[in-house]
Order: sequence, then structure tokens, then C-alpha cells
Amino acid sequence: MRTYHSQEQNLLLAAVPPMLIGRMLDESELVTLPLGQVVHEADAPLDYVYFPTTSIVSLLHTTRTGASAEIAVVGNEGMVGISVIMGGNTTPSRAVVQGAGHAYRTKSSALKTEFASGSVLHNVLLLYTQALMTQMTQTAVCYRHHSLDQQLCRWLLLSLDRAMSIKLEMTPDLIADMLGVPREGVKEIAEKLQFAGLIHYDGGTITVLDRPRLELRACECYSVVKKESERLFSPYRL
Repeated sequence: MRTYHSQEQNLLLAAVPPMLIGRMLDESELVTLPLGQVVHEADAPLDYVYFPTTSIVSLLHTTRTGASAEIAVVGNEGMVGISVIMGGNTTPSRAVVQGAGHAYRTKSSALKTEFASGSVLHNVLLLYTQALMTQMTQTAVCYRHHSLDQQLCRWLLLSLDRAMSIKLEMTPDLIADMLGVPREGVKEIAEKLQFAGLIHYDGGTITVLDRPRLELRACECYSVVKKESERLFSPYRL
């Protein structure tokens, strides 16, 4: 059976009437993003932007020693490559697929042309930029002031929202890279959450069993990010 794919599976594209961005959509193509694929490297030219539909992409900063930490996560609510519309053509972060799936890849030049036209997409992308900045800011606060237990709960909830599922295909090593912590720490907290009946943790698969309790266990960072996104996009019903 053929899997259904549509540009409207990405909520940013769904908020804009296709007739208004037809030229840009004509230059877009559906691509498969496997787990762990690097969508773009730090400081490399951004020739393409990506509108995820079923994939999830992490934006990471990596130190000179090779340590990394996630600064934001992008799914079907957003776009990878937002610096393109801000006048820059590179970014110090790298983008890595944390959830395999699909995305619509668009030439950066086509996006810039559409953005400069002042269409509805222009307004939608500016709102998304603010939402993404909120997520980055709150992530920094979370790393500084909240426990690893709370951080993992926040991260799981953000990822689940973008996966639109109760399951995440995720290895302990990848989670550790996202949070910038040792693998053993992730395993210990995951086992605690499993013992409490919140998740089922089986190697590369995490299944959420009790989302309401998971939300209660997370810090306020998750709700801050979610509420701000809902507020910004309420006119578009994203």
C-alpha cells in the first residue's frame, strides 16, 4: 500500500494557500530522511531548507572537543534552515535527523524569493522564527536550572508532539548526544521512568504509557514552549 504524502502535512505550508506559493512548491521535492542523517553541517552554505512532514530534526551545537547538545527540535510544525530568511546563509549549528521520516526539500533561493514577496508565508515564517527562538531560550534555561530527569521528560514530550505518536525510535547514545550528558545517565533516568510506569524502554524504542504523568514530571519549559507556539499561530490554527 502506498504511503500518503502531502506538503500540507507540514503545518507551516498548510497555513499558506498553495496558489500563493505555487512557484516555491513547484521547486520542492519529497525526500527521505533516515535516522542519524546530517541535514546540514555547521558553517556550511544552506543551499536547501527542509519542511519536515513525518521526520524530526535536532539542531545541535558541537564543541571543539566533540561534545554536543541540542538547542532545538524541529518537526512537522517547522522548517530547518531558518537562517536563510534572516539574511545569513550559514549557521553555527548542525542539523541531524533524530526521527526518521520524510520532508519537503526546497531550494533556498526559491524560499528567499517567496519570502521577499511579502506573502502570507512571510508572516508565517516570522512567527515561526519567534517560536523557535523561544524554544532555544527555554532549552538553555532548562540545561542550567533543571534536573536530567526533568530535561528528559521535556525532550520526550517535544519529540512526541512532532512525531504525533506514542513511540520514539531512539537509541540511548543519540539521546545522550541530544541532551549533552553521559549515556549512563540517560539509561538510569529512563529506567526510573519505566519503573514509575510512565514509559516502556526497550533499547531503541521508547513508548509513552502515561503522558499526563510525564507532563507533570517535566519542568515548566515544555509548557512555556508549547503555549507560546499556540499563541503565535492561533490565527492559522496550527
